[in-house]
Amino acid sequence: MLDGDAEIVEKFSFCEFFAGGGMARAGLGNGWKCLFANDMDRIKISTYINNWNCNHFDKRNIKEVKTADLKGFCDLAWASFPCQDLSVAGNGLGIGASSSDEFTRSGALWPFLDLINTLRQEGRQPPLLVLENVVGLLTLEQGRDFTAICTRLGEIGYRYGAVIIDAKHFLPQSRPRVFIIAIQRDIDIPSELSHGMATASWHTPTLLRAYKSLPLQSHADWIWWDLGFTPTLEEDALTNIIQLEGVEWHPPEETNRIINMMAPTHLARLENAKSSETVAIGSLYFRMRREGGVNKQRAEITFSPVLGCLRTPRGGASRPRIIVVGNGQVRTRLLSVHEAAALMGLESTYILPEIYQHAFKVIGDGVAVPAVRFLADRLLEPLAMAARKKTAVHSEKVCTA
Repeated sequence: MLDGDAEIVEKFSFCEFFAGGGMARAGLGNGWKCLFANDMDRIKISTYINNWNCNHFDKRNIKEVKTADLKGFCDLAWASFPCQDLSVAGNGLGIGASSSDEFTRSGALWPFLDLINTLRQEGRQPPLLVLENVVGLLTLEQGRDFTAICTRLGEIGYRYGAVIIDAKHFLPQSRPRVFIIAIQRDIDIPSELSHGMATASWHTPTLLRAYKSLPLQSHADWIWWDLGFTPTLEEDALTNIIQLEGVEWHPPEETNRIINMMAPTHLARLENAKSSETVAIGSLYFRMRREGGVNKQRAEITFSPVLGCLRTPRGGASRPRIIVVGNGQVRTRLLSVHEAAALMGLESTYILPEIYQHAFKVIGDGVAVPAVRFLADRLLEPLAMAARKKTAVHSEKVCTA
């Protein structure tokens, strides 16, 4: 928050669309009040309600939500719209056309933006929007989906920019996500929040290419958001999360089976880790690879202070696993629900479904909590304050006219 704004006592308000288990809400924190939340997945709905005990949750399809369901005015509308048709692990269908009656799952963004536009016509447009999704949004269909989103934001009265925030700056998990932050066109942006140029920390080459593919009008509406310095992850962050004792490991025969599934490159990585004097913790995945004209399932490993991106498991092979090498042992096992929650920055008090697959569905589709808090602190709260000051000045002029 900007200096001099400490006297603000009223909480910022927000509506959370495609809310999942409420991880954006967890990240925004106690300085924000949720007025409305929406999702239609039964597992995520129950998780959200169990954690937030709210009476403002709407379980309907976003296409059924009307402005009459949104009471009053909010500072921010957050939309972590579905990523299944945009991610590497998805089907690549994209978001579809805004004019189409048939949407892909990720295309649920369009009725959300239509809802925001109707609020604009009613004079209740949120001054801030955040659209969050996988980085594949920038490249799918040669960037046409990203262009369509930016064009639509401009049509409904917003300027906008995007940043890439990777959870690895806060947590030992590689989880890059694109955040499109839009602000009403007539709100003055504090000078320290944008310096008119890209920064290497928050604007990756992929994002720069996506920007260059935008039409000139979108360039005119574009803002290069500046989030300041990049946080540094603590060196022992991963070892503080992964349990080495008191957990159930695979039996030796299962670990040997996994090792026998490794290609020579990954066997070499394993041998290198075994020769080290320190304990190495790595990510372990099962993937299908084309070899000799046939598909072959391979076990692949990566040793790093940061684990690979957590995903929603859709089968036994896709469940997240770890491999630990040290003290003359090679051990493998499934990542626990408790560890996965910690890798997302969730508090130990956060309630997850008891069924393993259900818990990972909530986690894998979520947004890293510290990334949201960082974005709120560096950008959203100063912007919300600027929007409120504009409203206050306008109201004062009306009263004195």
